[in-house]
Amino acid sequence: MEEEGDRIENLQYHDLSTPILRCEEEDEEDLQNSPIEQVALTVPITDNPNAAVITARMWILGTASCFLLSFLNQFFWYRKEPLTITSISAQIAVVPVARLMATYLPDRRFFAGTNWEFSLNPGPFSVKEHVLITIFANAGAGSVYAIHVVTAVRIFYRQKISFLVSLLVVLTTQVLGFGWAGIFRRYLVEPAAMWWPYNLVQVSLFSALHEKEVRAKGSLTRNQFFLVAFICSFAYYVFPGYIFSMLTSLSWICWIFPSSVFAHQLGSGLRGLGIGAIGLDWSTVSSYLGSPLASPWFATANVAVGFIIVMYVITPITYWLNIYHAKTFPIFSDNLFTAKGQIYNVTNIIDSNFHLDLNAYEKNGPIYMSTFFAMTYGIGFASLTAILSHVLLFHGSEIWQMSKSAFKDKKMDVHTRLMRRYKQVPEWWFICMLVINITLTIFVCEYYSDQLQLPWWGVLLACAIAMFFTLPIGVITATTNQTPGLNIITEYIIGYIYPGRPVANMCFKVYGYISMSQALMFLQDFKLGHYMKIPPRTMFMAQVMGTVISSLVYLCTAWWLMDSVPNICDRELLPSDSPWTCPGDHVFYDASVIWGLIGPRRIFGDLGSYSAINWFFLAGAIAPLLVWIAHRAFPSAKWVKLINVPVLIGSLGSMPPATAVNFSTWIIIGFFSGYVVYNYRRDWWQRHNYVLSGSLDAGLAFMAVLLYLCLELENISLKWWGNELDGCPLAHCPSAEGVVVDTCPVFS
Repeated sequence: MEEEGDRIENLQYHDLSTPILRCEEEDEEDLQNSPIEQVALTVPITDNPNAAVITARMWILGTASCFLLSFLNQFFWYRKEPLTITSISAQIAVVPVARLMATYLPDRRFFAGTNWEFSLNPGPFSVKEHVLITIFANAGAGSVYAIHVVTAVRIFYRQKISFLVSLLVVLTTQVLGFGWAGIFRRYLVEPAAMWWPYNLVQVSLFSALHEKEVRAKGSLTRNQFFLVAFICSFAYYVFPGYIFSMLTSLSWICWIFPSSVFAHQLGSGLRGLGIGAIGLDWSTVSSYLGSPLASPWFATANVAVGFIIVMYVITPITYWLNIYHAKTFPIFSDNLFTAKGQIYNVTNIIDSNFHLDLNAYEKNGPIYMSTFFAMTYGIGFASLTAILSHVLLFHGSEIWQMSKSAFKDKKMDVHTRLMRRYKQVPEWWFICMLVINITLTIFVCEYYSDQLQLPWWGVLLACAIAMFFTLPIGVITATTNQTPGLNIITEYIIGYIYPGRPVANMCFKVYGYISMSQALMFLQDFKLGHYMKIPPRTMFMAQVMGTVISSLVYLCTAWWLMDSVPNICDRELLPSDSPWTCPGDHVFYDASVIWGLIGPRRIFGDLGSYSAINWFFLAGAIAPLLVWIAHRAFPSAKWVKLINVPVLIGSLGSMPPATAVNFSTWIIIGFFSGYVVYNYRRDWWQRHNYVLSGSLDAGLAFMAVLLYLCLELENISLKWWGNELDGCPLAHCPSAEGVVVDTCPVFS
């Protein structure tokens, strides 16, 4: 471990013949490395202030990375298996391209002698350029949450929302987080105690990609390995993506019993318990939980235990005991139903003003959910309290000490002192952005109240919630890498205060939850730039530009797909083998109906059928306490402390839209990568694990887009049994007596 620390400490990230600065002050305390051991062993304490940062190459590759990731992530979001391509893929993929540019592009200078002077080839590719490109890519990674609002209104509610209003909502929600980030960066970025563990993965990857690699005879360099794996992934995806889509979920139990509802409920990997189901498709593996290659084994094991308990213990018991009339509905579904098991026609209970029509609701009856869907809301309640309880019990004293260091002593390490050489971003920049953004948001919501429904006081309340929670949740994330979500809190609050208005509920959730989430993302990027010694004003520029570009690309891509794909997201009208089922947007829409249109009081309150689900709040708070007591009682049992209740149940919040096969295949690959390979082939894991993950993502993404442009747009498809998804058509059927559903047998 000490040898590794020495190697990293002496690593010099530079390609120019300029001196490397170390922090050298008179006070011996100034020479102190980070008090966090992981940071001290990973982050170099050197800086090259003359290294290339803002270059034409950075702009070209950064903009291209942001554009591509934004387009691909939104493109995949509407598909059955919505692959999320992280910035790590771009971080790896740009290296060979940048080095080719550094080798072959001319070094001629344009506008020489002016402030606009630049060259297409400023010299060797520097790590600081690479960091800024990754910051651009970060803006395009994941998803833009506000797109859910646009999709729900246009596709599910079939109401009008203009492109301009959609763009303003997307931009304001994405940019609002800059305000909170600017206010709290002095507490969450500069102090050494706020170390943001996730950033160390990218710092380690920068180290691996920029150190001089010595290739053993007969082996491949990282770049060569990336290229080979990329080509294999690209070529392979033509099978699950077009020729043999059943590879997405091989549910063999259904093949043995083709006419048994019970067998299909057990075996379907997409609409059942997924017993024995396996997916031979990387998009199945990484759609909802991210890449299993990047998950440490203890986290994978916690996810596996939680999945087994919920999917193979709680779900069968609640279903076959007929709790909440479970047998009247499918065993696994995110649809909303009537009391007789039919799909609920939500448009029948909406009046001409796009509000809840109470008389129509009384006539049509209350909304019901599959028992599994109801339980997932309970899991969401439990996850929220479990995170708070776990952090308090296991990290409370640690966070208290770190917080005192951050807010009182503000003790700075070598990285903060090195960063003092650069001009800081004035706080008034952030304040101005915040004031302008809030003002614009209030104007948009008031002027377009017929489309957005959220009053001015709702905007201010959402902003107050986001501002209040940014600091404490930021401290938790920066020290424990766990981030409690605010989506349930925001839905609950506005649902009780302002029921009957679904768009208002969605907008409130986006402004209250996502602005805080965006703030944490910006702060995390600031800390990454802090570790890599990127000038703060340059970081700020890259973040703002990346946010604007990604917002435009996400919305344009979504708008294009909604206009060009016939019946997108409509499961009733789409062909059975269509990939455009929008699982994430279905769940978001259902939430808007439950929390916004109907209101939590009529679902989980005294007027609803699911009030008992609220006990999950208490269960989530107690579960970490039991683990903590067990750890105190058996301190020698190290495995007890590895039980992480928030991780164990928190990841299950993605079900639905995630299905059983997503979890089972992810767990299997995570076991081989995080346990088998990591423990028995550590050298291979260290060199190739993250590179393999990035190459699998990139190869699949490019082939999927190519298939869509060349074949799907021309309506060229293959019709045979191998393209019938998992081959379990009866998995969606109820098993209660007398319930009549099309294509399903009637039990008597």
